[in-house]
Amino acid sequence: MSAQTEQSSDMKMRQSLAELERAFVDEVSLDRHRRDSLKRTTEKRTLKRETEKRNKRGSVRFALLVLTLILTAVIVTVVMFRTLYLLLG
Repeated sequence: MSAQTEQSSDMKMRQSLAELERAFVDEVSLDRHRRDSLKRTTEKRTLKRETEKRNKRGSVRFALLVLTLILTAVIVTVVMFRTLYLLLG
């Protein structure tokens, strides 16, 4: 082989290696961005789920509070009228 052929082959190999390294760096960068994006998406989804769960729990508690107040009013009314009936009857 001539010296020029060796140099040409050597340069092609270096260029090829540089291209592979650049492609690897690009792929690592893309992977990092993808990973960060997935993490942000997951965190948003988790926050949304927790908020929905908290709102649902709050609605259930409110409904129980309203039912308790209504039941208390009914019981007090019944007891009041029975007491009046016993006192006046």
